[in-house]
Amino acid sequence: MKISTLRITKDAKTLVDISFDIPSSLALVGQSGSGKSLTIKALLGMLPQTMDVTLKYESDFTLVAGETLAFVPQNPFTALSPLTKIKKQFFIPPPKVAALFKQVGLGSELLERFPPELSGGQLQRVVIAMALSHEPKLLLLDEPTTALDPQTRVLILNLLKELQAELGFKMLFVTHDMNSAKMLCENICVIRDGSVIESGEMSDVLQAPVAAYTKTLIDANFANRNFRI
Repeated sequence: MKISTLRITKDAKTLVDISFDIPSSLALVGQSGSGKSLTIKALLGMLPQTMDVTLKYESDFTLVAGETLAFVPQNPFTALSPLTKIKKQFFIPPPKVAALFKQVGLGSELLERFPPELSGGQLQRVVIAMALSHEPKLLLLDEPTTALDPQTRVLILNLLKELQAELGFKMLFVTHDMNSAKMLCENICVIRDGSVIESGEMSDVLQAPVAAYTKTLIDANFANRNFRI
């Protein structure tokens, strides 16, 4: 699919004005304040009415949050009620919940537990199962591995790749982490101050970045996260 126009303005000031393609999996990369979160919220229809949104896209499906469009947040606690058993937070038949749990690598016994009784990695798998319960065409991922330890982060990213291969949904992965972007996505779009700085196939951009900003992001990951191209 292609987002041909996404423009977000407030009080006549343009906050985001971008376009991008999602052939299969796209990493939307940029530092804090670049417009990544605004983009996610605009696609989900979650921006306040004080902001004006122009969205034009080309796709074989209509973007509808909770139907064709599903969301995995950075902090799974924001999607779960801590005082409600996991099984009661799904609104689909129990057999389908059990099947989803198996797909994401969780045992059905966890359905009887409360969110605080699960680890961060288990909670993120629960939220992924919730997102998949809608059978989405596009999965929006807002830095879903940031709060996880390195080993669990790799497990979750690999799980997402396996689920995409099995179920065929597209992914838009919002992150500032080039390592995770490289692991999960085939394409990359680098944004800064609400504008596209550079985009293309992941391997091409990482091997020969054109923009100085992209080089800075890669260098920062290399220094701080043992990044390897």
